[in-house]
Amino acid sequence: MSRSLKKGPFVDKKLLEKVSKLKLGDKTPIKTYSRASVIVPQMVGFVFAVHNGKTFINVEVREEMVGHRLGEFSSTRKFIKHGGRMQRELEAKAGAAAATPTASPKEKS
Repeated sequence: MSRSLKKGPFVDKKLLEKVSKLKLGDKTPIKTYSRASVIVPQMVGFVFAVHNGKTFINVEVREEMVGHRLGEFSSTRKFIKHGGRMQRELEAKAGAAAATPTASPKEKS
C-alpha cells in the first residue's frame, strides 16, 4: 500500500540535514540506516553508505533512482552458487568443450 499524497514521500529528517550540509557533487559517503527513505531530487549526485544488516554498501544516487527507496540498492542477501562438486565437474566439462576448436567444413570449389 502506498503512502498518502497528502503526507508526501518518507525521508528521514536527519538524512536531509546531512545532504543539505554537503556541497553538490561531494563524493564522501553519507552513512545511514534508513533503508525506508525515499530518494528525492535533492539527493542526486551524492553517495550514501546504506546499511544492509552487516555492512555499509555505497550507493551513488542517479537521476533514474528518484522515487525508489535507498534499501532497494543495498541487497541484504548474498547469493551463493548452487551445486557443489557435481556442478564444478559439469562446468569444467563445459569449459573444456568450449576451449577445443571445432573443425569448420571446407568449401568445395
